[in-house]
Amino acid sequence: MAGLGGSIMTAVLRADDLARARKFYSEVLGLRPGQRSAAGDMFTAGDGSSVLIYARPGMPAPQNTTLGFAVPPDDFDAVIDELRLRGAVFEEYDIPEMGLRTVAGVAVVDGIKSAWLKDSEGNILSIASM
Repeated sequence: MAGLGGSIMTAVLRADDLARARKFYSEVLGLRPGQRSAAGDMFTAGDGSSVLIYARPGMPAPQNTTLGFAVPPDDFDAVIDELRLRGAVFEEYDIPEMGLRTVAGVAVVDGIKSAWLKDSEGNILSIASM
């Protein structure tokens, strides 16, 4: 068995309101809308990465990061600024046992900048300079 190492991965996230999520992922995050089906709405980003958003009203959002984006280090600040202009609000964390503390929504751990935000459905997303 070759395993899944050569496979394309797709994240799958739940939404209380699929129309609201559709607007967030396309207008705030700037992902490209893809196929819409009974299973949900697909959005694509770089290098074949994608996320499927499906309607599941009443299901609570996970309390952990559910989707992460890697951006080039030189682009990180500009991406964060642009997302803020589009209405994104970044979370503030202070977790000493992990060595994690955000300042103005951004943490720097081992030289990597990271920021977290919640989507329109409460799912936690991360952006990291990689």
